[in-house]
Amino acid sequence: MLHIARSELLQMVRNRAVLITSLIMPVAACAFFIYYRDVFAAIGSLGYIGAVIVFTIGAFSLYATTVTTLAARRQTLFLKRLRSTAAGDASILTGLVLPTTAIAVVQVAAILSVFALVGSPPAAPLLLVPAVLATLVMMLALALATAGVTTSPEHAQVTTLPVSLGVVAVASWVGLTGTENLTWLKRLLPGGSATELVTGAWDGGLSPASGEAMLLLGPTLAWVLVAVLLASRLFRWEPRR
Repeated sequence: MLHIARSELLQMVRNRAVLITSLIMPVAACAFFIYYRDVFAAIGSLGYIGAVIVFTIGAFSLYATTVTTLAARRQTLFLKRLRSTAAGDASILTGLVLPTTAIAVVQVAAILSVFALVGSPPAAPLLLVPAVLATLVMMLALALATAGVTTSPEHAQVTTLPVSLGVVAVASWVGLTGTENLTWLKRLLPGGSATELVTGAWDGGLSPASGEAMLLLGPTLAWVLVAVLLASRLFRWEPRR
């Protein structure tokens, strides 16, 4: 698993297009929100900015990059060759997605730390951590499901758009309008409950031990389960004929 991850990381570093889309563009977008934090806090809150940061990294650095990577490795028959080795399917997939996952976690941690320093720290950091991790796990699971219907890296530019833009739109909708109206609709959409968790953890109003906080983790984990089930049915190790 580790040698697969090391090889994948080297390929990412050598690919300038991947570096731009997975590193530079998401970081630039997050920097924009942080720089104009007073403007966005006035129409939403600091927690809303934190949620947008998490979903921007999750959607583009993690989700879109993972889908593109898996589609590229399938197209070049690299996945097929890996399956002929002693490594199991779980080890192969873990090794392939480990670099992008690690990069996304580091990005989120670094950018949120900067945001906390220039803005204000989260009111409930112990709640923020599981909220962020659950969000990234959900985006990774959705990436595995989307990779199953993505035939090439070029095709990934199309197949990743609905989820990438969708979760950011849901995060903005929930972060700006709250969940006083259409509560369950907003919470059940992918990213809705996670946005409420991040916003509540940063702005206050939710505690790690509260029953409401535990309830909000449910929809996010349910999306993880749905995505994993879809991935188990849709994922292909060889190019579709």
